Amino acid sequence: MRLPAIRATLFRAVLAVLPAAMPALAAEPGAAPDHKITQARSYLEIDPIYTTIVSDGRPAGLLMVDFGLDVPDDALRRQAVRALPVLRDAWLRSLMAFTAIHVHPDAQPDAGLVAARLQAVTDRALGRKGARILLTQVAMRLTR
Repeated sequence: MRLPAIRATLFRAVLAVLPAAMPALAAEPGAAPDHKITQARSYLEIDPIYTTIVSDGRPAGLLMVDFGLDVPDDALRRQAVRALPVLRDAWLRSLMAFTAIHVHPDAQPDAGLVAARLQAVTDRALGRKGARILLTQVAMRLTR
């Protein structure tokens, strides 16, 4: 194959791939691609919440709680999206108190208790039931 033919073939290959790459090229530089756990419209992905595990008066690690919110009711979902800063603050405060009392470096935290606590906070903040907490992960990272 001659050099012009190779260039033409390479050019056609680039043109064939370019339309598929356009969304990635249009994204903000350095921005990560948008990965969703589910395609369900009712699911709201929440950034993980981290709290400090304290033992003997010193930081001993981190508790990470990763979860989402399933809100099938459109009106309640719109309310939940608007209330996300308030919800996040309420979740963080509740998990900080939970971590201080119930989480110890030598034992795994009770995921059921974490879910129940987050659910109660969510229902109270939204003023009614209908938004379900779906835990993805509860993990500890110990530093000592």
